[in-house]
Amino acid sequence: MDYIKKFKKMISLRNLSEHTMISYMTYLKTYLEYLDIIQKSPSQASVSDMQDYLSWLKNTRHLSDRTINAALSQVRFFTIYVLGKPWDCHAIPTRKFDTYLPFVPSQSEVQEFISTIPDLRIKTMVAVMYSSGLRISEVCCLRYEDIERSRMRIHIAHGKNRSDRYAMMSAHALELLTKYWFAYGRPTGYLFPKINDPERPVDTFYLSRHIHSHEERLGWPRRLTCHSFRHAYGTHLYENGTDLCTIKALMGHKSLNSTMIYVHLSVGSNITAKSPMDLMEGIVDGKN
Repeated sequence: MDYIKKFKKMISLRNLSEHTMISYMTYLKTYLEYLDIIQKSPSQASVSDMQDYLSWLKNTRHLSDRTINAALSQVRFFTIYVLGKPWDCHAIPTRKFDTYLPFVPSQSEVQEFISTIPDLRIKTMVAVMYSSGLRISEVCCLRYEDIERSRMRIHIAHGKNRSDRYAMMSAHALELLTKYWFAYGRPTGYLFPKINDPERPVDTFYLSRHIHSHEERLGWPRRLTCHSFRHAYGTHLYENGTDLCTIKALMGHKSLNSTMIYVHLSVGSNITAKSPMDLMEGIVDGKN
């Protein structure tokens, strides 16, 4: 059986995104490589073999528990949809993993970072990403017709949750975008196309690479990712008094739980509540 071919077909039938397909294919190939090592065909693989595969990933690839859970979900997809075998969710439990709050630059740090980017194209992409809270893939795939100047909004087609939404358009970002548009040949398809192929959007790693380069140029430690600016947008909105439901809609979150992270990220920067200890007297000097 051509497992790769059938796997691609099943992914296509489920209408999963191209990004998901690439991710699934990566882990499937790794799984098939492991089965070759232990000299078993996929149809012969037992639950014990799958458990050993996940341990092998942990010990040899040094993957995080979150990533191993992703690999497990793809083995499950392969077993059910390609091999046509049942799956016992209790036989291979998902791994628990620690969660960490992401680094979020302050508003002054964002201002310094964007204002000092020397390349107009990169500066515009980062400005649009931060000012509208876009994902990196959404920035790269923006098209000319997505910018609604009269309503100061951006149409995001087929976002992460497979639904359209409108993001706000910053006046400063629009000014930069207009300047970029005239300087880079007035693109009417993708706003940020590949240099050598204007019919295709620029790759996401292009922007990531330039963000890290600018960190080095500023002498900053490497802490920023493209998603840092999306987190900064949500956090700064909350710090400036925007309610969570509005932030949820602007960012295209499926659940309010995803938006709640900005409550935690904003604590300490614009908190108005007082510690109950600060309402007590005589703590420091020992007086009642």
